[in-house]
Amino acid sequence: MPDRPSCYPSPSTAPLPLLDVLTSPVPPGRFDSPVDARHVLCLHLGAPVPVSYLAANAERQGVRLHGQFCVVPGGSSTRWTLSQPATSLLLRLAPAHLRATAEEMGLAAHTFDLAPAIHIRDPQIERIGWMMQAEDQAAGPGGRLFADSLASALAVRLVALQAPPKATPARALPAWRLRHVIEYVDTNLDRDLTLAELAAIAGFSPSHFKALFREATGTPVHRFVLERRVERARLRLLEGRHSITEIALDTGFSHPSHMARWMRRLLGLSPSQIRAG
Repeated sequence: MPDRPSCYPSPSTAPLPLLDVLTSPVPPGRFDSPVDARHVLCLHLGAPVPVSYLAANAERQGVRLHGQFCVVPGGSSTRWTLSQPATSLLLRLAPAHLRATAEEMGLAAHTFDLAPAIHIRDPQIERIGWMMQAEDQAAGPGGRLFADSLASALAVRLVALQAPPKATPARALPAWRLRHVIEYVDTNLDRDLTLAELAAIAGFSPSHFKALFREATGTPVHRFVLERRVERARLRLLEGRHSITEIALDTGFSHPSHMARWMRRLLGLSPSQIRAG
């Protein structure tokens, strides 16, 4: 097996996020993808590239197209032979999160195994990939909660593609649990909140909580937190006692431009316009 690409980190013993993203070069010639403990989705970036690949102990031919992806289950590798260099966007998902999601969707976790797949196209997974790529390129302004939400969306979609869940009646988060979550969010807006943290306050697993919260509020968790941050920042701006930078950091935005972008999107006004009244 060739050396790991220089951009591909060596295995780490540190706690890993539910989902992360990495842009990785794929060299021409024979290439065995680096083994990762996480499930890896490899989305092809750029122009079509003719390839051959090993599947079911047989060599197959194909063309990698922009947005298509292959699924490499945790602990395994895929062997490719490329006619020219290529680039992959790697989405790396925690296996424990996928197992928990499968169980919540009505499948026995111990019977669900992610199967390898080649040259798959799915608009929902592509959108998740492009959102993770944009978040990475902007140095993660959405914070861990945004990535955690995308991890849950990706896990649900992967399970649905491989084993459609049993139909279950929709439920919403009980009012008293929702109230506790909202109080916790308002108290901790200055922190980089995570989906697992808010789910624990509600007493549900992350993927279950995400669905129940949206049913109860009509808004995804990440969007709800952003709206609370924008409203808190708007009130602070009207008070006029702190700088725009201080307000952005105190309300949980990664930097003032991140706050300004969401204010323009949700309120149609910039921080300076709000402050001017």
